[in-house]
Amino acid sequence: METKNLTRRNFIKLSSLTGAALTIGFYFPTGAKAAEVMKSETADNLGIDLNAWISIDTNGKVTITNHRAEMGQGSFQSVPQIIAEELEVDLNDVRIVFAQGNNAKYGSQITGGSSTVRGTYKKLLHLSATAREMLIEAAAKKWNVPASECYAENGHVIHKPSGKKFNYGELVADASKLTPPTSVPLKDPKDYKVLRKPIPRQDTPLKVNGTATFGMDKKLPGMLYAVVERNPRFQGKLKGFDDTETKKVPGVKHVIPVKMSVFNTFREGVAVVADSIWSAMQGRKVLKVEWDDSGFEHFSTEQLYARMNDDLKTKDGLSFRTKGNFAAALEKADKKLEATYETPYESHSCMEPVNCTAHYQGDKLEIWGPIQGPDWVQDLLSPLMDLPKEKIIVNMTFLGGGFGRKAFMDYPHEAAVISKAVNAPVQVVWTREDDTTQGPFRPGMVYQCSGGLKDGRISAYKAKLAGQNMDHQWPGAQKDSYNGSTTEGFLEPYFESIPHYSFSDLPLDVPIPVMWWRSVYASTNGFAFESFMDELAVQAGKDPLDFRRQHLGEERYQTLINRLEEVSGWKNRKKNEGYGVSITECFSSIVGEVVKVSKKADGKVKVDKVWAVMDCGWYVNPDIIRAQVEGSIVMAIGAATVHATHFNDGKAVEQNFNTYKMPRITDTPEIEVHVVDNEEKAGGVGEPGLPPLSAALTNAIFDLTGKRIRKLPFNLEEV
Repeated sequence: METKNLTRRNFIKLSSLTGAALTIGFYFPTGAKAAEVMKSETADNLGIDLNAWISIDTNGKVTITNHRAEMGQGSFQSVPQIIAEELEVDLNDVRIVFAQGNNAKYGSQITGGSSTVRGTYKKLLHLSATAREMLIEAAAKKWNVPASECYAENGHVIHKPSGKKFNYGELVADASKLTPPTSVPLKDPKDYKVLRKPIPRQDTPLKVNGTATFGMDKKLPGMLYAVVERNPRFQGKLKGFDDTETKKVPGVKHVIPVKMSVFNTFREGVAVVADSIWSAMQGRKVLKVEWDDSGFEHFSTEQLYARMNDDLKTKDGLSFRTKGNFAAALEKADKKLEATYETPYESHSCMEPVNCTAHYQGDKLEIWGPIQGPDWVQDLLSPLMDLPKEKIIVNMTFLGGGFGRKAFMDYPHEAAVISKAVNAPVQVVWTREDDTTQGPFRPGMVYQCSGGLKDGRISAYKAKLAGQNMDHQWPGAQKDSYNGSTTEGFLEPYFESIPHYSFSDLPLDVPIPVMWWRSVYASTNGFAFESFMDELAVQAGKDPLDFRRQHLGEERYQTLINRLEEVSGWKNRKKNEGYGVSITECFSSIVGEVVKVSKKADGKVKVDKVWAVMDCGWYVNPDIIRAQVEGSIVMAIGAATVHATHFNDGKAVEQNFNTYKMPRITDTPEIEVHVVDNEEKAGGVGEPGLPPLSAALTNAIFDLTGKRIRKLPFNLEEV
């Protein structure tokens, strides 16, 4: 699982190849829209870097590179499963290695936006089918028979009339001399043997037996360990520190001031560097630091939401998307409705706290860690560390959760700065308190929704959202620009069926670092948009599912609604049960969820079950999809009913899991996930299951109790 510098020679060595091998990859010719397949030898001669290499050795073993991170979402299984299908090999004969950061070779390496499979599956299918056809051609030449008489199966090429066969390993030398065909046949999905099958994940044994390498597993000769006391007010400055007692702690080697890049500013702190993480933590406990917190606002949660609510009442938003004349249509509406919804700030709280190992060596910098965007790290650190981009080597390990937090570049920069200062490799570890209080956070949001009904249908729809725009934090950002995710989560057919609408954004400018959180703005938009859709259905006197059905004309959405209605038993709802529905789409996938609630003996509400229907188009492994949807639902339950980040006097209040509580197994209802089979383009899987839950839950509570919940989080015990 160790990441290597994947030159062709090192790749061959890593793959245990002994000379002859079939190694191919794809690249994009200048100006071309489609990828072309090329042999590695040809690429070497032309000076072309190939990406997503497939290499088959003389034993028939297949090694491929994965240019994206594995943070639990399943790419470590999905990518080999794609390759194994068209290459016709046993999945156990395919292994995967992590590529280093190099966007000149791989293009974007950011693992986010649920993009790993949907962004590369067609190229991977074509690449592996090309390798298969080259092996078939090599076998046909050996037998002196037409290639049409041969087929590939289970790592062999077989001659149909005679039954003779070659192992792939026996063919790679000859196949490597052939020119890759430009057109190869791909399988019809109905003929898949590996794809769309619930094959167990290959990384599970590694994570169970402890051989998987996570960030904190990295060890280097002479490596030191560091923890950092950072200013808790995000933009405060270091005034001074007293390290007298810290230096008395056995093992402490250095105490130094540090700055790390956080968007358009630098966060300041004091690093305690020692020969063990324990010594560094003990030294930090007795460190005395004085901060300068002047020159910026020390805000509270109450002040933040008061400002957002006031903006919605007094200001026009930055227009994002409009059609028709909302005001005129609302005036003519039979019924009108307005509602305001609030969602909280949230911590990412990955189970693996943030960590990074760096080794600055003067003319180069090497980094190891749980990193979602190795190419972004290179882009940031090149000017900050005054090194050419190619001299910044970023190695990806497994991630114990990411959710967007580990796509940020602050912690690799901090590790690099400390390593340079102490002239040694350093592993920086954030404590759970650091991780919970320092952010970046999911932004809290407030939504003002207005709508009008005419003849039982939506005739006018308006949504204004107030909250921080993540894009406004970067250096040189245009702060008069609207939030490009203003309608994220809103179903696309609504834009066709609603004749008059208006979506706008009111950006909040405060010194809280915010960034992507699983499903990004869809995680908050979904609650507001689908709660309001439910309220409009009730106002229209329509069944909430039927109301959505009449506004979603496309067959794909109708199929999902019908499936959701069927699996949840929607039409057979009983009197003392509450059912709520929500349907959202993001990252090219559509997910519908139904939540069932009832009352316990003491009269309090309990969540009985969640049904989810996922339409992600072309897909790889239904078990991975179910796991991702289940995880998304549990995470959404936490954000809706259990935890939130609050601020007081400019600092985050919650510090660890004793106050920023996680959902327990007793909080988790039965979850039933269904995957839609169709031939649509592949959509995302890791994130789209999260946005529908909160609205489906609160809509179910309304159905049961008549109480409408418009502010998250809420306490189920108090409903």
